[in-house]
Amino acid sequence: MTPRKKLKGLVAATITPMTPDGKINLPVIRQYVDYLVNEQNVKNVFVNGTTGEGLSLSIQERKQLAEEWMCQGKDKLDHVIIHVGALNLPECQELARHAAAIGAGGIAVIAPFFFKPTNKDELVAFLQKVASEAPEVPFYYYHIPPLTGVKIRVEELLDGIKAQIPTFQGVKFSDTDLLDLAQCINKNETGEFEFLYGVDEQLLGALAVGANGAVGSTYNYLGQQTNLMLQAFAKPDFALAQQYQFLIGEFLNFVIKLGFGVAQTKAIMTFVSGIPMGPPRLPLVDASGEFIVKAKAKLDSIVWPHGN
Repeated sequence: MTPRKKLKGLVAATITPMTPDGKINLPVIRQYVDYLVNEQNVKNVFVNGTTGEGLSLSIQERKQLAEEWMCQGKDKLDHVIIHVGALNLPECQELARHAAAIGAGGIAVIAPFFFKPTNKDELVAFLQKVASEAPEVPFYYYHIPPLTGVKIRVEELLDGIKAQIPTFQGVKFSDTDLLDLAQCINKNETGEFEFLYGVDEQLLGALAVGANGAVGSTYNYLGQQTNLMLQAFAKPDFALAQQYQFLIGEFLNFVIKLGFGVAQTKAIMTFVSGIPMGPPRLPLVDASGEFIVKAKAKLDSIVWPHGN
């Protein structure tokens, strides 16, 4: 495999823009890329994941989105990771081959969640069959047990995984089990693997146990503030880093109480960025007007440190 720049820092879990009639709105991706880079200082993306409604899209739509992000991100983005997980192996493999063909910087796969793997060996066998279709592309396991119901601990998964999946690069760790994450990082003595945390409101805790970076939906519209939290943590200025995490958490706590998911994320991104993200795809339904008014007022009321 050719040498690559290590993935660290923030990775935006991209939203899939849609037209009012529910079709993919590809033309706005160019504006979306420029917004992330210029306004949020976020230069890595994770395409077709949970925030991107990947499992609600057709295979063809997922390919079109991957191609557009690769095209528009050329010479602007550092890493484009394509999520290629699906409920069946052939589709995962097809998407993995496509991601490799278009030059993706990495691929990621969730555990299948209808017929589920029940132990480490079953899960690794599935992941290996996908990774082998893109033998030159860094491979990430997307660990998100709250949605998949697959609770196999990542610490256990790591044992011997490189021998079975030579392209294994790391984990998108979207779980609140910081003990599991810490044990993974403790095992990663050589630093060969990347652990990217996926629960935005707990990022500071993950950084404290050694996470390399983060993949999340809030980095679409709070990337600038979260980058300042990362800088404060690195100084180290833990008090300032806490301020940022507490304020980000205050906003998320507020919207979670209103009912917060992909549809609401699309609405927030639309009013923050000015880029029309459109409605979600059924069975998800649009955010209410009341949600939008309250979320915008709350975000506008937050006073960030140093006035940023």
